Amino acid sequence: MSQSAVRVAVTGLGVRTPAGAHPKELWDTLLAGRSTARAITSFDTEGLGVGFACQVEGLDVEAYVSAKQASRLDRMSQLALCAATDALCDAGALRAPAERRGVVTGTCFGGRTTDEAAMLGGRHLERGAPGPLTVPMAMHNSAAAAISIHHGLRGPSLSVETACASGSHAIGEAGRMVRGGFADVVVAGGAEACITPAVLLGFRRCQVLSQRNEAPERASRPFDRDRDGFVLAEGAAFVVLESFEHAVRRGAHVYAELTGYGSTSDGHHLTAPSPEGEGAARCMRAALADAGLAAEEIVHVSAHGTGTPLNDLTEAQAIDRVFGAARVPVTSVKGVIGHAIAAAGAIEAVAAVLGLRARAVPPTANLDHVDPRCDVDVVGRVRSVPSGPVLSNSFGFGGHNATLIFSPC
Repeated sequence: MSQSAVRVAVTGLGVRTPAGAHPKELWDTLLAGRSTARAITSFDTEGLGVGFACQVEGLDVEAYVSAKQASRLDRMSQLALCAATDALCDAGALRAPAERRGVVTGTCFGGRTTDEAAMLGGRHLERGAPGPLTVPMAMHNSAAAAISIHHGLRGPSLSVETACASGSHAIGEAGRMVRGGFADVVVAGGAEACITPAVLLGFRRCQVLSQRNEAPERASRPFDRDRDGFVLAEGAAFVVLESFEHAVRRGAHVYAELTGYGSTSDGHHLTAPSPEGEGAARCMRAALADAGLAAEEIVHVSAHGTGTPLNDLTEAQAIDRVFGAARVPVTSVKGVIGHAIAAAGAIEAVAAVLGLRARAVPPTANLDHVDPRCDVDVVGRVRSVPSGPVLSNSFGFGGHNATLIFSPC
């Protein structure tokens, strides 16, 4: 972010992912390159065409709220509340008054499990069976509301909805709040719980899901020559952002700085990215300019890397446009954790910060043969990198692009 701007510190991390409920668990699984894709057991997948996903196991919501309170939250909001609470606990005692503390959440499907249960309940023919709390539980702002209510956050409270870029946009917009002086502390991230029959079938008919039902753990193959689509996932991740001055004043542990944020639109197509990744390239350049960095200063690109034939190719073209001969190391964690839609960018932001701290790039799982058309340096094994800024990309249906840059303190 510009030299005259308020510096934005990352002081807390919290996750709920198929790869673990703690940042260290997530990081260890990413380093091992272990896929978390498994057969779906939460509902009958017969006739849906795809029977596997990356799901969060053993969600213990009642460790955070009462059983009654938990029953009033959709699974998406439960995931969000757990991850955001962990991030706030990790950040430690905040000094900012409640009116200067905010929350920004990103989601694509909102309270989808509640919505489908209500609409498919069948109590009233063709009308479903919505209960008295269906509307507030299904609303897209429900996670932001739950977090602000539970923690008494009385500053800005927003929900961002830009498809698969939502989590990254939430973090970027939270950074703008801090930088612009609208809040001293903001907890920001994304959450998604969309592994449901209708969503699975919808994505299947959209022809973007992998069909490897016989080998789910081999299905998510970002940048691989034999990729055939992404693996649907769920999860949540949140970071605590605060002004560097506030963090130093209270003696906080600072993981990294959010130094750059880019946001662009392809203005091209409902589902397909702009040709040769033009919109993604502009987004990365905008983030670099915001951070005051040259492309060659980036030590690692955490790619959106969904494993769909078109996304990986156009993202590779965009990276080549921006970095050229610099040949920056590129990885996608979706080979391990699948594609958690709105939560993806937030989970990848946490992974980027962890990689920055460890000075390491996790492998891209299931990378047997890099697609020769993806002319970038895709990392297939754990690789050490020097201390330096890390760039994280997220792109969504509708042409929404978001890029975050995290730098060492």
